[in-house]
Order: sequence, then structure tokens, then C-alpha cells
Amino acid sequence: MVASAFLPELWTEILIPVCAVVGIVFSLFQWFIVSQVRVSADQGASSSSGGANNGKNGYGDYLIEEEEGVNDQSVVAKCAEIQTAISEGATSFLFTEYRYVGVFMVIFAAIIFVFLGSVEGFSTENKPCTYDETKTCKPALATAAFSTIAFILGAVTSVLSGFLGMKIATYANARTTLEARKGVGKAFIVAFRSGAVMGFLLAASGLLVLYITINVFKIYYGEDWEGLFEAITGYGLGGSSMALFGRVGGGIYTKAADVGADLVGKIERNIPEDDPRNPAVIADNVGDNVGDIAGMGSDLFGSYAEASCAALVVASISSFGNNHDFTAMCYPLLISSMGILVCLITTLFATDFFEIKAVKEIEPALKNQLIISTVIMTVGIAIVSWVGLPSSFTIFNFGAQKVVKNWQLFLCVCVGLWAGLIIGFVTEYYTSNAYSPVQDVADSCRTGAATNVIFGLALGYKSVIIPIFAIAVSIFVSFSFAAMYGVAVAALGMLSTIATGLAIDAYGPISDNAGGIAEMAGMSHRIRERTDALDAAGNTTAAIGKGFAIGSAALVSLALFGAFVSRAGVHTVDVLTPKVIIGLLVGAMLPYWFSAMTMKSVGSAALKMVEEVRRQFNTIPGLMEGTAKPDYATCVKISTDASIKEMIPPGCLVMLTPLIVGFFFGVETLSGVLAGSLVSGVQIAISASNTGGAWDNAKKYIEAGVSEHAKSLGPKGSEPHKAAVIGDTIGDPLKDTSGPSLNILIKLMAVESLVFAPFFATHGGILFKYL
Repeated sequence: MVASAFLPELWTEILIPVCAVVGIVFSLFQWFIVSQVRVSADQGASSSSGGANNGKNGYGDYLIEEEEGVNDQSVVAKCAEIQTAISEGATSFLFTEYRYVGVFMVIFAAIIFVFLGSVEGFSTENKPCTYDETKTCKPALATAAFSTIAFILGAVTSVLSGFLGMKIATYANARTTLEARKGVGKAFIVAFRSGAVMGFLLAASGLLVLYITINVFKIYYGEDWEGLFEAITGYGLGGSSMALFGRVGGGIYTKAADVGADLVGKIERNIPEDDPRNPAVIADNVGDNVGDIAGMGSDLFGSYAEASCAALVVASISSFGNNHDFTAMCYPLLISSMGILVCLITTLFATDFFEIKAVKEIEPALKNQLIISTVIMTVGIAIVSWVGLPSSFTIFNFGAQKVVKNWQLFLCVCVGLWAGLIIGFVTEYYTSNAYSPVQDVADSCRTGAATNVIFGLALGYKSVIIPIFAIAVSIFVSFSFAAMYGVAVAALGMLSTIATGLAIDAYGPISDNAGGIAEMAGMSHRIRERTDALDAAGNTTAAIGKGFAIGSAALVSLALFGAFVSRAGVHTVDVLTPKVIIGLLVGAMLPYWFSAMTMKSVGSAALKMVEEVRRQFNTIPGLMEGTAKPDYATCVKISTDASIKEMIPPGCLVMLTPLIVGFFFGVETLSGVLAGSLVSGVQIAISASNTGGAWDNAKKYIEAGVSEHAKSLGPKGSEPHKAAVIGDTIGDPLKDTSGPSLNILIKLMAVESLVFAPFFATHGGILFKYL
């Protein structure tokens, strides 16, 4: 008999939901603090007259500077009006998107039920277990029904994660603008607190829903943990399938508007970014919320759900599951619970312990969040591994049981956690304008857009090297210690600080929106400089967030791949067999096909946007002079229609490929497809995200003109600046549509294959059966 975990089962059942509830309460507390900043006309009136508020802005902070027009009631009213327009546009788009996604969800839920139910001919009889035929397990029909329920739960949680994130961001953007009047530190805290609301709400709700689902399913499954955790994999599939549509749809929306606004506004008309005369400006700001916030929220929720599911599936057929050791079984959930508490402490360093007083302190403060959370989490993982695991246990390893010690599993989680930090810092080095790679790209703009594009592409390709080595080392160490379970918990280690990661990621689009609102409300140049400084730091942190998402996706999809191979009964994946090699080639091609679809979609939508913006500038009298208002609604409609229509083909490509390959060609070919898409998808995703991020920050480097070198390339409107804008425009769909969507492609195909593995093992490969 293998020893059980030190932590009693009752304590585990209390600790996990308590940590999740603490995360939710903390996020609501942060939201309450942000809500104290008033966005209403009476605030402006009271603070300008000094009346009842005694000259205080909102909740008791004196205005540090009394700039001309700062406390003007009309400016506050204008901010509120723009905020409402952005919020309504984002809500309208997401509701439209979710209507289409809802139809898909119902259809795919039916497919899951029919395919998995047919494995045993819709029998309701108990069957021998797959991995231990001496035991009886629940019928395949039960797995089909519970997998379908888990899929719907995962999908709904993913959609809610994205929607709530968008609501929080649109609530906070104008508040950040108004706080920027008091100084950059106040604005930073509002933007960061708002990001923390989203981070903690998503991490805690994802954990809570998964934990409740496991316990409710356990009532039916009883001792059959193999069937229970096989059904739970539907949760990960639901989360990621919604994330795919959110990322692709939101990415097309935001980049169509962004490219249209930049090409006509900045290059042709020579007007500033977010100028209210630009017809695409509202659509551009809406896009930041539906793409970078809602899409990213769903994406990271999907990663978290899949990493948990992969670990739980492998654990259920290891000694944890065989001995029904609930505490050890919940080790992945205990890591996430500890992560919430660690991130809570880390957040206080940015909001309460240290105050930001200058622009140069913003980026270090955000980077410190990553370092602090990683260091404290290392201690947290040690505690969880000591109390939550037996000193020695066995892990399923492709048909055999591998003996593992608890300290080895601790190292598996740590290697994922620290690899995430390395990927984050390498991403920052290649995308921040504080370092030479981006400055070299900016310098190349002297000779025009062509050299800028060449330098940017080279930077993106080069930035892949260290992250791939970090992922490779993580895989080698974690697999050597604990087989595929080690890889799954390494992915969870990378995602354990998801609340902090999301907070610094969501901070970027909130700051970007704040800058747009400042420009549109006609606030002073100094306010815009502050919001631009927040935004520039946000751009780098967004790139770091994408690096985390891609790195964790690589580990997650490998762990899911291992679980799929075990469940489908494939003992070895031999690349020398024709079935596998054709799968590898096709799988490696899929990320390129997918990227082509998404890039073309952004291009087509941007084309319509450019034509519409040009039309308005040419036909609306007084638009350039600022005496007439543009027709924002038409631009919003172009982005909405294009993204809804264009998100369907890439989504179908990803969702249908595993079904078609598994059914017609069998599990060996599907194994090749999954391996091929993982290997090529990770490389393209990293290079695309970093190339786009570098071009964006090269443009901002020239615009800010902080150093002598930057001043020699500027100012705005100069030839090098125009070349930088063209590079930024090319990079937009790379960093915000294709790149981030690719990590969903690789993990979604893997989790879908795992969910349908029993069906493919029974009925798959019909072409080879008859050839």
C-alpha cells in the first residue's frame, strides 16, 4: 500500500474552495476601490468649485496639479460619453459573437454525446476499465453525457471570463484617464487594480467551477475515477473552443479598426493617434477590449483548464487514482489555490507597499510583479508538495507505473514556473524599446519601411531561440522525473501565477484606452504623455503575457498529447511509418494555413475600413477642421460584420481537423498531426507575437523622443516615423490575431483528440481498414 498525503482529505475539500472564494472577494474589493473614482459631471463641478468635496477628486486625493481645463466639467462629461460609447460597442459585438458561438456550442455538444455514446453502441451496461480490466467502470454513454456537460460548463465559464474582463476594462479606462490628471502613479494604480480584478476573478472562478464539477460528477461515478476524470476533460475542450472564437473574432475586429485608423489617419492625413476626427477611432478602442481583454481572458482560462485536465487524467490512472487518494489527486488544484494566495500578496507590492512617482518606475514595477510572484510561488509549491503528496508514489508512463518522489514533482512544477519567467524576460528584451533590439529596428526606419520590415522579421525569428530552449529543458526535466504527469504539472507551474499574469496583461489595453479617451476628450498634452507612458509599458507586458500563453500552451498540448496516446492505445509513435510521417507534415502545415486565413481576414476587413475612413474624410465637410462629427457607427459595423464572418473558417479548420483525421486515418496519423502542429505552431506564434510587439514599440520609441537617438528619428510625421507606422501596421495582425490564436490551435486540437480518443480507438481509421 502506497502512503497517502500528509494533508487530510477534509482539509483539501475546505482549502481549495476557500482559496477560490478569497480570490473572488479580493477581486471585488479591488473593483470597489476603482469604483470610488467618479466619472460624472458632478465630480468635475465639485472639484473645480471646491464645494462639498473640499477640492478633492472623487475619494479624497487632492489634485496635484491645477492645469488649464483639467477640472472643467465638460472634460469629465466628455470622458464619460466616450467611455459609454466604447462599452456599448464592445458589449454589442460580444453579444453578436456569442450568439454565433452559442449555436456552435450546441452543435458540438451534440457531436460529443453522439460520438462518445456510440463507442459501446449506446450501451448502459458497466464495462471493464480501460487500464485495469479487473475493475468495472461506468458505461461509455455516461462518459458521453458527463463529457458533454463538462464541455458546456467550460464553454460558459470561458465566455463569462472574457465578458467580465471586457466589462471591467471598459469600466476602468476613463477612470484611469481622470486619475492621470493627478500624476502617473495614480493612473497606474487604477489601471493595475482593474487588471487585478480580471486576473483574480478568472483564476478563482475557473478553479471553483472545476472543483465543484469534479465533486458533483463524483456523486455518480463513485469509485470509478478513471471514467470521472476522462469526462472532466470536456471542461478543457469547452474552455479552449470558446477562446478560439474569442481570440480570432476579437483579433480581426481590433486589427481591422487599428490598421484602418493608422493608415488613413497617421500616414495620409497626418493627424495624431486617437484623434476624434478619425472615424475609426471608437472601433479601434472597442477592439482593444474585445481582442486583447475578452479574447486573452478566454485564452488563458482555456490553458488553465486544459493543464488541470491533462494532469488529472494521468493522475487518475496512477497510484493517486488507484488508491483513491483525493488530496494527492487534487495536487493540480492545490497548486492553483496556492497561486491565488501568492498573487494576492504580490499585487499588494504594486498597489499598496510601493508608490510609483515617475514614468521610469512603471515598467520595473510590472516586471517586479513577475519576479516576486515567481519567488514566493516557489516556496508555495514546496509547501503544497510536502503536505499534498505522499513521499513516494507511482505515475502512469505509457503502460507502466513509474515510481516518483514528492521532491521530484516539486522540481517539475518549479521548472515550468521558472521557464515562464525566462520566457517573459526574453520576450521583454526583444519587444521593449529600452533595449537594443527594438532600438535597432527603429534605427532601420531611416532608410524606409522595407528595411524596417526586414529588421523586424529578423528580430522575431531570433527571439524564438531562448524560449524554445527553456521549453525543451522544462520538458526534459519534467518528463524524466514524472513522465507526462510531470509535463502537465510543469504547465500548471507556468500558469500558477495566472492572476498576476492577467493583471499585468489587462493593464495594457486599459492604459491604451485611457490614452485614447484623453486625446478624444481634448485633455492637455501632459496628460496624454502620461497615458502614453503607461501604454508603452503595457505593450511590453502584453508581449510578456503572450509569451507565457505560448510557452504554457506548448507544455499543455504535449501533456494532452501524452494522455491522448495512452487513452487511444498507441504504444509508440514511430515517425518512420508512413501513417505518422504524413500526419507530421500535415500537422506542421496547419499553423501556416490557419495564419494565412487570419491574416487575410484582417487584410480584407482593413481594406473596407480604409475605404470607409477615406470616404468620410473626402465627403463630410468640416471633418478635418473639427467642425463636423465623423460617423463612428459605420466603422464599428464594418469591424463587427467582418470579424463575425471571418472567424468561422479558421475556427472550423481547427475544430474539424482532429475529427476528420481521427475518423478517416486513425489514431497514429492523428498523433503525427498533433506533434507536427505543436512543433511548428510554437515557433510561428513566438516569432509573430514578438515581431509585431517590436514594430509597435519601435514606433512608440520614435514618438516619445526621450533619447537623442530617438529625437534624431522623429518627430511624429517624419519619414522614419511614417516607416515605423507601416511596420507597426504590418505587425498588428501578427501580434494580436495570428500569433495569440496559434497557441489555442495547438492545445485545442490536442484536448479535442483526447476527448474523442475512445471513439477514434474504436471506430477510427476507416480508410486504412479498407485500403
